[in-house]
Amino acid sequence: MIWEVRQTRRFARVYKKLFDNIVVEVDVAVDKIAQDPDIGERKKGDLSELWVYKVHCLGQLYLLSYTREDGVRLVYLEVLGPHENFYRDLKR
Repeated sequence: MIWEVRQTRRFARVYKKLFDNIVVEVDVAVDKIAQDPDIGERKKGDLSELWVYKVHCLGQLYLLSYTREDGVRLVYLEVLGPHENFYRDLKR
């Protein structure tokens, strides 16, 4: 069963600035997450509520972080960005 997907403003700001070829890869990743939210990797420590899915595009690694609410089968897309300094920026 497909989960409902919503995006945060922070995710939307980054998403609208992406190049078309990266948008296609991100859309495929979002579809996979909607099918099975367990596909990502759950973080530990102070980021324990986040899940991260890795997207490879044109030799660059992008990380897509999301949270989920199991009771209502809802996934919130939180942040999207290149691997470099991703977790540092995420903690802000």
